[in-house]
Amino acid sequence: MGRTILPNFDENNEPLSSRITTGLHKIGLAMKQQAWQQANEEGVSATQGQIVAALATHGALTGSELSQRLGVTLPTISDSVRVLVDKKLVTKSPDARHPRASLLTLTRRGAQLGARARSWPEFMAAAVADLTAEEQRAFFSGVVKMVRMLQEQGLVPLSGMCVTCTHFRPNVRTGAAPHQCAFVNAPLANDQVRLDCPEHELAAEVTRTELWKQFLRPA
Repeated sequence: MGRTILPNFDENNEPLSSRITTGLHKIGLAMKQQAWQQANEEGVSATQGQIVAALATHGALTGSELSQRLGVTLPTISDSVRVLVDKKLVTKSPDARHPRASLLTLTRRGAQLGARARSWPEFMAAAVADLTAEEQRAFFSGVVKMVRMLQEQGLVPLSGMCVTCTHFRPNVRTGAAPHQCAFVNAPLANDQVRLDCPEHELAAEVTRTELWKQFLRPA
């Protein structure tokens, strides 16, 4: 039987947005599989690996702060922390800021594991590096917009991103670095905007809305 020839390929193809979604799904599967594999090799779960990586990146945190940063429920965090404490990877101490909360800190072994866990997503670096500089900038711009939309839908934690931070000043000048970080008093280019900054301070909701509008508005 001969091959069917479609009169117009575009009319019979999925929309570009659907094909991008399919691609992101495949990338997500690869990252999840890698996280599971690496965590299994280290003798922890993927969530436990995320916790030690977050503590290695941001320093001591409470369970609630971990829940907010990782987008994982507090009961799940508590269960994972209990295991990490039993494994002597994490210690708990009173938090002077919140009398009822415990501050979670990595032990020496935990810090070693945290340093390794932070590198788990780096297997994607080679694939990203294969993109041209222009493709990387365009891709990053799209990622920022997608993450911000997912934040608005409550599917991604609000913490970490420049565009939700009280220190961010978008499009305050012209040129290659139109933005300003008031925390370090330094200019930022579009491709220097951070997605997970340890100095992030969440702006009020009305301010976040205005920051985003200003960010999308060319200087």
